[in-house]
Amino acid sequence: MSLHYYLSIFPTEALIASQLGPEQFGAYMATGSKKGSAEQIIFLEVEGGFDSDFDWDYAEEKCVAHPNGNPKHSVYLSVYRTLENIPLEKMGGMYLTTRDGRVLRLEKDIYRESINGRKYYIYQELCPVNPVIVSVLDPEDFSKNITSRDKKVSVPKIVFADMKIPDFDNPEHSGNIGGMYDNKIPHILNCIASVTGDKGKTNKTVDRSHVESFSFQVIENGVYICDDNDILEYKFPEIDVVKEENYYWGRSALLY
Repeated sequence: MSLHYYLSIFPTEALIASQLGPEQFGAYMATGSKKGSAEQIIFLEVEGGFDSDFDWDYAEEKCVAHPNGNPKHSVYLSVYRTLENIPLEKMGGMYLTTRDGRVLRLEKDIYRESINGRKYYIYQELCPVNPVIVSVLDPEDFSKNITSRDKKVSVPKIVFADMKIPDFDNPEHSGNIGGMYDNKIPHILNCIASVTGDKGKTNKTVDRSHVESFSFQVIENGVYICDDNDILEYKFPEIDVVKEENYYWGRSALLY
């Protein structure tokens, strides 16, 4: 059986070896082997074996089939400061897994400059920290800002999602965006005013650690992974494409 390496980035950070392919691994991680487990998962396939402190020999030794022939589901290699120790070039496709175990693959790509002319963005940081941020910076500039070694507070790598912005005048007409902004609109409007005003502030924290309301249906353009030099883009498909190619995933993710 093939040995796969997966970087879990949401809701927990970990490097995991498995004999399961991405779809089977996603279903296992989301629903578990026992009834009652259900959570959405984001993970990436990783090319293992690179020079690092990760114990690849341990993975090969322990991640072997059971005596009855069933594949080994998971062997954890790291659960702390994992993202920062995996080079961007070793990262492959990203998989968004719904609570009932359906998996959507997003392709790895280089970042292409945003052309939507937004005055501000709303980002959900996913790993290794997870606040919701309002920013006047586009994804590339935001990533440079948050990973800059010249700043007093920064992270070596960051994963974040670009979020849909509701019509704050008519929230009920903003489409299917779940409960991400429930009871937060006055506060968000204050944060927007703070970054779009004349005080020169670029980022404002909306919520420090409230990821329970994050859902795939609120992703706008995609998910980004970056360090202080490069940025990867995992483009989120248009709803019509999801309906045509991954209908049941989209329904499970409450996109329609």
